[in-house]
Amino acid sequence: MDHITFLVAAVIITALAFDFTNGFHDTANAMATSIATGALAPRTAVLISGVLNVVGAFLSTEVARTVSDGIVNDTLVSPGMIFAGLVGAILWNLLTWLIGLPSSSSHALFGGLIGAVWVGAGSHGVDFGKVVEKVLVPAVASPVVAGVAALLATHLAYRLTDRADGDCVTRSFRVGQIASASLVSLAHGTNDAQKTMGVITLTLISAGALGHHAGPPLWVVASAGLAIGLGTYLGGWRIIRTLGKGLAEIRSPQGFAAETASAAVILTSTHLGFALSTTQVASGSILGAGLGRRLAEVRWGVAGRMAVAWAVTLPAAALVGGLAAAIVRIGGDIGTAAVAATGAALAVAIVAISRRDPVDAHNVNDARDGTRHTEPSAKVGTAA
Repeated sequence: MDHITFLVAAVIITALAFDFTNGFHDTANAMATSIATGALAPRTAVLISGVLNVVGAFLSTEVARTVSDGIVNDTLVSPGMIFAGLVGAILWNLLTWLIGLPSSSSHALFGGLIGAVWVGAGSHGVDFGKVVEKVLVPAVASPVVAGVAALLATHLAYRLTDRADGDCVTRSFRVGQIASASLVSLAHGTNDAQKTMGVITLTLISAGALGHHAGPPLWVVASAGLAIGLGTYLGGWRIIRTLGKGLAEIRSPQGFAAETASAAVILTSTHLGFALSTTQVASGSILGAGLGRRLAEVRWGVAGRMAVAWAVTLPAAALVGGLAAAIVRIGGDIGTAAVAATGAALAVAIVAISRRDPVDAHNVNDARDGTRHTEPSAKVGTAA
């Protein structure tokens, strides 16, 4: 316990705070389409998702090892650098949540960490080969793979049910969505919860509490799982509305196809140790499902804004993380306190602004103009 200094404890708490924001930021990845189609009531959906996120956190540690022993040199990292990187990631998560933009919590974390380590230890503190292999390549490939899979699955679903009764098809796929959305939640726990585990493990290694190349202890796994599960349960309603209603017109067969594609891609990537963005996977799946049904409305303007957010997330978080790391390095304890106070003040301000236009379980399926959209119970659609 001698290794757990005040700064290390502060970093661990900050990491769990990031994990919490990761949870409510990414609830939409699993549950947006099920809420949008009426397969699950909003509160039921986030409860199921939160519980399964916790369960998923215990199923794998491959991604955690990628974070703690992959993209940065753990012999050069200090707790102050990790703290600075986490501040950058949390602020980006809160800002994009405020505007309802499904950006990548994972890339916010990696960006903040890379920027802070680069400033604190120099460019040799970051393994850019691993960043490309484990972060950037999956970032490009995963939404494309998920989108194509969802498009083909949607096309097949409508072909197979073309002559069936519309109401029966809708009810059946809504039942299927409960299973598919639950599987996405489980998969999300196996991937995103691991990233905070990796950060805490990296902190303990840098402080000498764990040996180099160590995996996350059980208490780290449990605390990270509970933090992301709690965040998930509270529900990132703004982003749920964007993914469920803002990106494409989604009906239950499309929702089932999108969720199944997302779960397959996330679980495969977790097995390979790829720390991908589950937000990008889910968004790609929803876009593919929208394209898979003829005459379905796809809102390319929203998709374009999301693509811009994906492109700027990592460098923007790196910039904030690097700036915070510079202040910590120059100011020492006073600099660390200044970064913490500034980050807390900005977080409070963002939450206060969000209350001017609240989005919750009661209006999550409303359009921005207040119009409520519901899935028609007649014929579910036509194949592409």
